[in-house]
Amino acid sequence: MGSDVFQPGVIAGRLAAESYETGFSDLHPPLDGHEALVAADRCYFCHDAPCITACPTDIDIPLFIRQIATGTPDAAAKTILSQNIMGGMCARVCPTETLCEEACVRELAEGKPVLIGQLQRYATDHLQEQGIHPFSRAAPTGKTVAVVGAGPAGLSCAHRLAMLGHDVVVMDRHEKPGGLNEYGIAAYKTPDGFAQGEVDWLLKIGGIVLRYGISLGRDVTLETLKAEYDAVFLGMGLGGVNALGIAEEDKDGVTDAVDFIGGLRQASDMAAVPIGRDVVVIGGGMTAVDAAVQAKLLGALNVTLVYRRGRDRMNASAFEQDLAASKGVRIVTHAVPVAVHGNGSLHEIEFEYVDDAMKGTGQTLRLMADQVFKAIGQTLQGDGLPTLESGKIKVSDVGRTSVEGIWAGGDCASGGDDLTVTAVAEGRDAAMDIHAVLSR
Repeated sequence: MGSDVFQPGVIAGRLAAESYETGFSDLHPPLDGHEALVAADRCYFCHDAPCITACPTDIDIPLFIRQIATGTPDAAAKTILSQNIMGGMCARVCPTETLCEEACVRELAEGKPVLIGQLQRYATDHLQEQGIHPFSRAAPTGKTVAVVGAGPAGLSCAHRLAMLGHDVVVMDRHEKPGGLNEYGIAAYKTPDGFAQGEVDWLLKIGGIVLRYGISLGRDVTLETLKAEYDAVFLGMGLGGVNALGIAEEDKDGVTDAVDFIGGLRQASDMAAVPIGRDVVVIGGGMTAVDAAVQAKLLGALNVTLVYRRGRDRMNASAFEQDLAASKGVRIVTHAVPVAVHGNGSLHEIEFEYVDDAMKGTGQTLRLMADQVFKAIGQTLQGDGLPTLESGKIKVSDVGRTSVEGIWAGGDCASGGDDLTVTAVAEGRDAAMDIHAVLSR
């Protein structure tokens, strides 16, 4: 679409060089040693800690914070990583303000939680920066498992299986591993190549082979995988993007937000990424906010995020919404797109205001736009998949699909909430069930 066609007004280098470095620097600078000790000292070390219950990976949060407080951050990291092998990434991208920190007793009592996410980052960074991998493989089992998708679910599953002694082959359609961690998260959340660094560290367990440029259905089938491997885990995420369902949405300038974010993540020079003067983002989740904020950081003059429901219904957390507003993003709610206008290229996009029941009010809004990013959800792609439920692979609580010998987890599977931390938990739990089945 529009990314391959010249669009008037969509240019690179809108800002001074130093503005890109400042804008795309680390969103949450790491704690130093003293700051970590002070933050850890605020923890009550609750016996029945509500923060553990609120963590999708069930990390023993009071234990790892106590280990930091007693000067043993590497032990703290092992406590974290034993439950969440991608604890470093999750410390950066998880909406901790709506998970563990929202449940923190300090938050309930004082409105200021313990900095659980930043303490988790402090511990995992301390360990990984030394190149230490705290886990080792069990004796080889002679079993081989295929994992489709090198995102959080697939890598989590692969690591746990490798640790249990199985050989794992991970296949991914991209040229790099990481999935959404590499291609779908704002650059300012994981700068300095952290996503690839974490994958390299994870692979130190051994027993995992990565193969790139392989897409399920195009290059390999489930039947082939079932025949060649002892078990199969599907963690390929969602490859398609929902359509707006309006005329002219394929006009030059209307682009998928995930493609914009992925291209930005792979750019070697932020100043070389073209951005429009007037940008509109459609959606209300993390992807929409990431696209909107980064458009502003690239120098777009006007960025408007438009969502069909109220702000209280947005999937993006209150923190993410406030972040967008603080960067100058205008948020418009209760509006749905009805038309794209322009002679050849995009010029305006028109919305109709709706009520809480999503019924049109007859009132409309037209926004000038030379770029529109769609962030209204993704769809599962692939033929011959196991039974689906609401457009995703139907799974049990341990990831079993309707086909014997095939498990699934992450965004492609039913029951999740499209969070990195949930995908990691689902990959880990499926690996444990796969191991149990293969050990019979």
